[in-house]
Amino acid sequence: MGEDRRLRAVVELAQGMAAAHTPRESWRAAARGACHALSGSFAALSVWERELGRLRVLVNVGERAPDEEEFPEGEAYPVHQFPEIAEFLHERWAGGGGPNAWVETADGPAGGRAGYCHQRVAALRRRGRGCCVVAPVVLHGRAWGELYVARPASEPFFDRADADFATVLASVVAAGIAQTERLEEARRLAFTDALTGLANRRAVDVRLDEAIARHRAEDVVVSLVVCDLNGLKRVNDTRGHAVGDRLLERFGSVLSLCGAMLPGTLAARLGGDEFCLLAVGPSADEVVRIAGELCRRAAELEMGDGVACGVASTGDPIGPVRSARRLFRLADAAQYRAKAVRAAQPVVAGREGPDDPVVRLADAPPPAEGERRRFRGRHEQRRP
Repeated sequence: MGEDRRLRAVVELAQGMAAAHTPRESWRAAARGACHALSGSFAALSVWERELGRLRVLVNVGERAPDEEEFPEGEAYPVHQFPEIAEFLHERWAGGGGPNAWVETADGPAGGRAGYCHQRVAALRRRGRGCCVVAPVVLHGRAWGELYVARPASEPFFDRADADFATVLASVVAAGIAQTERLEEARRLAFTDALTGLANRRAVDVRLDEAIARHRAEDVVVSLVVCDLNGLKRVNDTRGHAVGDRLLERFGSVLSLCGAMLPGTLAARLGGDEFCLLAVGPSADEVVRIAGELCRRAAELEMGDGVACGVASTGDPIGPVRSARRLFRLADAAQYRAKAVRAAQPVVAGREGPDDPVVRLADAPPPAEGERRRFRGRHEQRRP
């Protein structure tokens, strides 16, 4: 491969990883880019799980054997089966050696010291491959894993120049993985409430839009439980904000526990003293039952005064739900009513007949300026 072509291949690999939106997409782009750059037929990216002493395969691309899945769930190999990796990780790397790639061929020895079989050579032969190049991936100054590219037995073996090029590719892959990790951390922070560790309002907006789209396409039941934690201001005023924060954290734990009783439910803090559960799939009755359990557990907290809880579900007679905004307005109106009447149990939209007061409240024209009722929407001002 000419220098210009190799340079283009490096750029394409870096661009492919930069365009990835998820770790899996990034891994696939790394393996595919390296496979193309080295004119290979197969490539894999593996991570070294130090605590388990093994190399775990993240992705396989190209001409896969029957036992090779693209994203394998359980393909992992003890490091001690690969003495060249152990040598690199524990001797050369520890002694200051560089992360240089090396070449293995199916013509190499399949045997070594007594009781040992060269795993890579055996695998090449078993899968009809003629050679492979293995490049350690070093991230943040530590061995992270390896990049593996193979060619079929009918193709020329990799040479020293290919190994040197693989070393360069591994450094590009390391940079891409570092970027992916930073993006994942940024995404986690962007969708997580810092105090409670629950999802935040942004995460709810995204998930609810997706859920309503599924409801409209597949008629899946979507339910929203909105809670207002009573007594937080009193706790803040009399015992300090640090104690108030502990109350929020403790209720967040109760919310998370109750949400876990409904598979796939998102537990979130909307802001201030307001929380919610977003359930997709469970029946309305099951969601109402868990909302009642949430009210019971919240009332048992030694601080605070329980919660005002409202529920809105597409499984109840609330009329067509064509937008996330309407379901939020219904749940918010139910929560507002629960707070107004000091209900100890959840108020559920649509369960008081054709003239249900919660549905009327949610669908009424916007209140006059200064009125307490406010319905949250993605473009409306929210409490901090």
